[in-house]
Amino acid sequence: MAASITLRGRVVAPDEVIADGIVSVRGDRLEYAGPAEAAPEQLREGAEQVSGYIMPGLVDIHCHGGGGQSFPDALNAEDAKVAVLAHRRAGTTSLVASTVTAAPQTLRERTATLRELCEAGDLVGIHWEGPFISCERCGAQDPALIIPPDPELTRELCEIAGPYAFTMTIAPEKALVVGDGGVADVLINAGALPSFGHTDAGPVETEQALRDAAARLKNSPAARSARATATHLFNGMRPIHHRDPGPITAMLSAAERGELVVELIADGAHLSPELVRHVYELLGREACVFVTDAMAAAGMPDGQYRLGSQDVTVADGVARLTGGNSIAGGTSRLIEQVRLMAGAGIPLVDCVYMAATGPAVVLGRDDIGELAAGARADLLIVDDELAPVRVYHGGELVS
Repeated sequence: MAASITLRGRVVAPDEVIADGIVSVRGDRLEYAGPAEAAPEQLREGAEQVSGYIMPGLVDIHCHGGGGQSFPDALNAEDAKVAVLAHRRAGTTSLVASTVTAAPQTLRERTATLRELCEAGDLVGIHWEGPFISCERCGAQDPALIIPPDPELTRELCEIAGPYAFTMTIAPEKALVVGDGGVADVLINAGALPSFGHTDAGPVETEQALRDAAARLKNSPAARSARATATHLFNGMRPIHHRDPGPITAMLSAAERGELVVELIADGAHLSPELVRHVYELLGREACVFVTDAMAAAGMPDGQYRLGSQDVTVADGVARLTGGNSIAGGTSRLIEQVRLMAGAGIPLVDCVYMAATGPAVVLGRDDIGELAAGARADLLIVDDELAPVRVYHGGELVS
């Protein structure tokens, strides 16, 4: 049942940590969020004092699963919800479910299942990671299931997803990705975003695709965001070399121009904390979002798992294809990335922005990802070490 509560303590607002703040919940909405001195007297008198920090529920826009369940493998909504709750209990109150490269009929079926959870309010969108990607940079994606870009299949998936079609990862070097009637064009017209990644592209074709997407998004009334995204920058793409720069420098330039948002898997396994901090310092928080890329092992012990058609072994918290070296998704929850990167020198307020407010902006949502009056009552209360203590989703205590 939705709560009516008032909390007082250190509040992580979009631009500052309010040392003495109040957050008031009435039903499923925030009634007040701001300095205690500016709050109505009745809120100050009845507030529960909390230690640690009060921050908005986090928003993960790239996640394959958790709690032992995988979105690409879930045959029904009940199984998929296990993964949703594994992240929600750790403070991620808004989650985009990601598929992996699979046969077209499998993608149709998974999309329909995930739409059920979106309509129930358990997910906020659907992300297709493939199947129109590079075999050379497929990572943990099954190369046998990668197919040439197909605008008609893209249109069909978007129709099945309806308003919950969020992003699709596509390799910019592939034919029928850019241009009129291409996959990116179909996505944008459907209200979804192209997300460029799993690519072996060079800088020229990458820049052409990014500029094409930026122009289409600017002129599209259906666009949820003015900026496309880069799927987990650095991972699943040709690395930078000073004589063969690949796609990354073009992506950094587009992000600096305000035309792209880059995903960063800030878990310490996919990227070094120093690299994440340097990208943040170069681009600013508005151009970066933290994502987990989590698979079924998030929140679970080491062992054997499944990701789509691939077997995965998790050892020391790192998921890799069984018998291979490719990292096969993440095992973190977003609050763990916030904690790691705050410890690596990024101000807490900016870590929370990149794990909550920024992803909400990409989603085109102004009712989540921020503590503000009228927003959905999604709260994460953490202790001084940034470990979750209590979570509210839509005003309801998450157990």
